[in-house]
Amino acid sequence: MTETQTPKTDAPPSSWYSRLRFAEFKAVRLSAERFNLVLIRRVTVTIWALTIVTLLATRTMSFGRSYVLVAVAIGLAAASIGRRNVLSVIRDWLPFGVLLAVYDSTRGMAAFLGMPTQWHLAVDADRWMFHVVPTVWLQEHLKMAEAQWWEVFTSFVYMSYFVVPYAVAGFLWLRDRVQWRRFTLRLIAIFFLGLIGYVMVPAAPPWAAAKCTSSEVADGSAFPPCITTPERVVPDNLLGPVVPEHDGAPYVERISSRGWDVLHIGPVRDVIEVGQDKSNQVAAIPSLHAGVTALLAMFMWGRTKALGRTLFTGYALVMAFTLVYSAEHYVIDLILGWGLAAFVMVICNYGEQAWYRRKGRGPVDSDSAAEMKPATTTISRRDQATLEGVHVDPAAGAEEARYR
Repeated sequence: MTETQTPKTDAPPSSWYSRLRFAEFKAVRLSAERFNLVLIRRVTVTIWALTIVTLLATRTMSFGRSYVLVAVAIGLAAASIGRRNVLSVIRDWLPFGVLLAVYDSTRGMAAFLGMPTQWHLAVDADRWMFHVVPTVWLQEHLKMAEAQWWEVFTSFVYMSYFVVPYAVAGFLWLRDRVQWRRFTLRLIAIFFLGLIGYVMVPAAPPWAAAKCTSSEVADGSAFPPCITTPERVVPDNLLGPVVPEHDGAPYVERISSRGWDVLHIGPVRDVIEVGQDKSNQVAAIPSLHAGVTALLAMFMWGRTKALGRTLFTGYALVMAFTLVYSAEHYVIDLILGWGLAAFVMVICNYGEQAWYRRKGRGPVDSDSAAEMKPATTTISRRDQATLEGVHVDPAAGAEEARYR
């Protein structure tokens, strides 16, 4: 009898991780024998989806990272009913959430250490590359006094950064937990490497530079008084003069959330702007908005077909346009963010290959097959069918046993 033909399900595996997975399987199988877990799962997922839609429609749901992670975790717990131990959501996602919470709590470290803020570095780099500041040029040619219908799209793209990476992580967790671990490793890596940039080179974004003059930021302050003034024409500001093509838009301003006014849902804009005010205002180098979306495109490139590749790549490019047009980032910030994403991919790939060579487990590309192998050695077809709620004919089961 070969290893993959073993019909037994009650012999516990040897390693601690396999024993844990075996215990989860036994618990799920016991529940599946007593309840119609397929129906329960479908009802629970429906309730979760309706709740999320209601919270969004009533403008109650916040887009803070912790709230998004909790919503994703609850959805994954609902989708796990009858498939795996619901508590595995906590086991897998709690460390991920804790690391992100640590990242959020340390983003203001540059101000604590007294690192001088770079107000001219990115402006000079963009002007050297393009002979103009791209943010100024885009707002001169596209921005109007009032938000236009197409700014709904840019506002939605900007906001999606706070949801899409974690939604993709949830999808990968349900589909292939090995790939989920690889993705979350890269996500954590890019956040903490970006944090090093924020600490060592704190830099002001375009919308802040448009409010201040060189004399007002000569001391390298992170929060000079000029940064809190309302948007207005500031002579001799760091970005230079604005020559608008449309009346009523004579200065550069932060417009990443004003598209929601077109839909007459101003409270959504208020929620986003409150979150922006609480965030690190001088965390521009590198742009993690650009870096994370590029990381998504790179990671999913070999895991999706042509349509998926087009969507993820297009998402990264549209995000780049949104960030520059809305005065959230300079182009140099985007380039550094993309470079950081590529660096994370290369380092993590190399580290994983070295790890698997050391453990003698073969190449990284065979991770999924390696993780699935213990399941085929301990779970029979009848047990798998029970988990999925499929009726199994006893005669067919006896025939299968005789064949084995």
